[in-house]
Amino acid sequence: MATSGSTVSVDLEGARVVVAGLGVSGRAAAEVLASRGARVVPVDDASDEAVPTSEYLAGDGLDRVDLVVASPGLPPHHALLAAAAARGLPVWSEVELAWRVRVPGPSGAPAPWLALTGTNGKTTTVGMLESILTAAGRSALAVGNVGAPIVHAATDPTLEVLAVELSSFQLHFTHTMAAQASAVLNVAPDHLDWHGSLEAYAADKARVYERTEVACIYNLADPRTEQMVRDADVADGAVAVGFTTGTPLVGQVGLVEDVLVDRGFARLRHTHAAELGTLDDLRGLAGPDGTVPRHVVADALAAAALALAHGVEPAAVRDGLRAYTPGRHRIETVAVADGISWVDDSKATNAHAAAASLGAFAPGSVVWVAGGLAKGARFDELVQARRDRLRGVVLVGVDRAPLRDALARHAPDVPAVEIVPGETEDVMTSAVAAARALALAPSGAPGALPSGPVTVLLAPACASMDQFASYAARGDAFAAAVRAVTGGAGGPA
Repeated sequence: MATSGSTVSVDLEGARVVVAGLGVSGRAAAEVLASRGARVVPVDDASDEAVPTSEYLAGDGLDRVDLVVASPGLPPHHALLAAAAARGLPVWSEVELAWRVRVPGPSGAPAPWLALTGTNGKTTTVGMLESILTAAGRSALAVGNVGAPIVHAATDPTLEVLAVELSSFQLHFTHTMAAQASAVLNVAPDHLDWHGSLEAYAADKARVYERTEVACIYNLADPRTEQMVRDADVADGAVAVGFTTGTPLVGQVGLVEDVLVDRGFARLRHTHAAELGTLDDLRGLAGPDGTVPRHVVADALAAAALALAHGVEPAAVRDGLRAYTPGRHRIETVAVADGISWVDDSKATNAHAAAASLGAFAPGSVVWVAGGLAKGARFDELVQARRDRLRGVVLVGVDRAPLRDALARHAPDVPAVEIVPGETEDVMTSAVAAARALALAPSGAPGALPSGPVTVLLAPACASMDQFASYAARGDAFAAAVRAVTGGAGGPA
């Protein structure tokens, strides 16, 4: 629910603005606010450059405040934000600030936003979208929950279009954004500790569709996303376009055999499908078995639909998908040795992502390294759906109980080892050693080689902040521990 007064206009010149949280987005917001003549007051409990929350609230600071800009890491029940809401002060996200301070681009108008959110696949999709837009000759940039802060990009007059990845945190305090096209990739339980419930989490995701001007993109495999479009208050003339990894109907993009096709935007869509590319154009995203996972195809179709809504030609979709290179820590093979493939998918930070990751491997072939900060999630559905993939499990992190309990209920015969939290390096070194032992002893014989291909997969299903600075740091620690054991033999450095 929007904070009272959040949609009102605020003249930033001379305004007293509290920036709550001095992370990357908070610092960027403070810089832009100061450049607009605002008097910025940073409040952060973890920075020496800011006033601590308790100290700030102990005085009468909020009595003289015109606006609060909230870091995406601060939940609505945070003391400062709750106090601002109680006073009816406008609370904006960095996204909302960026939308309000946009500057004209090369066309003479502000660069349109192609905005997307979802529980999983956001970073891959926004990267594909940026690559497609670039292939179409646009000056484009992926921003938001990945890459550059949105508020910096929105004030860059050289950009023609923004590919905007948004988290549920960023959307919560976003009130007036009107994307040219928008998408929700999927919705699964995540960040329930922040939002309080799946319903509240989904409601914040749905905000991305509000006021959309051209097209709302939804996932046919996730009916909740279609209902979000139906419920959204969009601009007159905006259309709904679904994406599917099956054969598309009119008003959809999808897959016919190995060809990605458009029946949502193509001029002759009622009788013909326009070719956008083939699965071969996605070969750089193929899994260990050489096939492109279905969820990657879905991400590509969502990116294509957003780009088509902006007006790019189908050939640019093909060229952009071919050129796209995935980021690290996404099904990244670290090494291959002794019949074991070591794969880093540290970006799989929730159950939905981990299920997709495990699903890319053959039954009985995976030693799964999992655990971390569960964020209030449960894992019964994940273990039920993917227990057939497991030959062993290594649990790490401070929140091992939810995974341990799910395994006991639904995969009691799968051997599991728990690594007691300690120093970061010790934890991952111990986890890799335990995983190797499970992988090399399928019949319980010490030192026996596996009878078939085995993968040790880091797909934690949890956030990393309990023991690591980020999912990337967790993946790096895993890779370092693997290379210490294998010397990197047979795999990429």
